[in-house]
Amino acid sequence: MLAYPSSIDLSGRTLRYLTTRLRARQREIGTRWRRLPVGRQALLALAHLRCGDTYARLATGFDIGVATVYRYIREVIDVLAALAPTLTEAMKTIRTKAFVILDGTLLPIDRIAADTPYYSGKHKRHGMNVQVLTDPFGRLLWASPALPGSTHDLTAARRHGIIGALAEADVKCWADKAYQGAGRPVRVPFRGLRLKRWKRRHNRTHAKIRCLGEQAMATLKGWRLLRKLRCSTNRITDILKAVVVLHHAST
Repeated sequence: MLAYPSSIDLSGRTLRYLTTRLRARQREIGTRWRRLPVGRQALLALAHLRCGDTYARLATGFDIGVATVYRYIREVIDVLAALAPTLTEAMKTIRTKAFVILDGTLLPIDRIAADTPYYSGKHKRHGMNVQVLTDPFGRLLWASPALPGSTHDLTAARRHGIIGALAEADVKCWADKAYQGAGRPVRVPFRGLRLKRWKRRHNRTHAKIRCLGEQAMATLKGWRLLRKLRCSTNRITDILKAVVVLHHAST
């Protein structure tokens, strides 16, 4: 098989951060020897998460077995997922913001038509529903655990406790029409076809604020593995947490 050099569009700080975490993990469990040094294992995991490289391609590039690649990547994801902030921890930062933007996104998965709970009628495809909170400039603050794609955005936000946490902290939140009926902390645009002029003007202003939240969605999709997940749906939440931790480490 032919091989060629490639690159990952991440800073060296991200690699150093992950290497430090992995080294601490290996000292904790008493690791003596591995096929790859800790720095190479970190690079392997970043290539998978950022570039979406398959296990087979990584095994060839790093001259190890596919099973070894799987074990190394799973270990990295578990280490990073344990470092991801909970909603309660994220609220400490959110309270300092003038307001936040709430939005939902669908992470595509390779499910079949029979997997009804994972089919999103809105997006017309199978996937996992993820709720995202961003600051007023569209910077990613927190991402929720993944739920089946058929889950409505408002239902997901309530199930994760986002609405209650924002109300308790008295933080203003901008969201789209999917969150109609969320309550006092969440501001949504007016619905209807024949709106009064002031309501249309309000909706335009609302859209200008809310569209900044799309930057966080682009940030997540910048990790190419999230563009089409082919793993067990039970692992997607941990993968998402790992991505969020690496994103915060690189900014």
